[in-house]
Amino acid sequence: MTVKESISACIAVKDELAKVVLMPGDPLRAKAVADNYLTDVVCFNDTRNMLGYTGTYKDKRISVMGHGMGVPSMGIYAHELYTQFDVDAIIRIGSAGGLDMDVDAKDIVIAMAASTNSGYGDAYGIPGQLAACADFDMLEEAVKHARAKDVKYKVGKVYTSDFFYYPQPDINEKLRDFGHLAVEMETAGLYWTACADRKKAVSILSISDHLFKPVALTAEERQNSFTDMMEIALDTGIAFI
Repeated sequence: MTVKESISACIAVKDELAKVVLMPGDPLRAKAVADNYLTDVVCFNDTRNMLGYTGTYKDKRISVMGHGMGVPSMGIYAHELYTQFDVDAIIRIGSAGGLDMDVDAKDIVIAMAASTNSGYGDAYGIPGQLAACADFDMLEEAVKHARAKDVKYKVGKVYTSDFFYYPQPDINEKLRDFGHLAVEMETAGLYWTACADRKKAVSILSISDHLFKPVALTAEERQNSFTDMMEIALDTGIAFI
């Protein structure tokens, strides 16, 4: 592909993207959102099987695309969407492990902020620690739609970990005792990237298992059953289009 052809391809994809993108970690969950909620769907990306779709939801164009696992993967996709494709807002939709004892499987957690063990934020050069926080307008909109659906939800801080299998399991008790609702692997990266790129972001999570309770969803349930989270995210997203 020539440089001219590459630029033309980039412009074509840019035209197919909406101003708001929902981002699950699993690209098959992106496909599930497109299949079940969107009409007039166009696939704008299948590179590395990181599926991305744009379609219509309640008469507005909205996009959905996978972001992979971990802060670095989220950071790559979010930064490129924000800076190269004129995306205004990203909503992470994903699974998380419960920490708070009032949180149960399939509950919704809306992340106001994210603590983390990732050093990704150090690269921005802010002395001390760069706070990873949601956009308040998007957070408020997500809470409004969670209330309207009458689902069980909580708003608060989550913990973004670089480890899925953390070598010091007793850390989970400390995280719970410091008020973290859940643990996951991408929210801090999204919030930092949105802050640096002067864009909007919010993370809406569904609890797939719990670190202190004997409950866990299967992989298939994680992919297909998070309907409340998806609908809250879609209704939140179209408010910013």
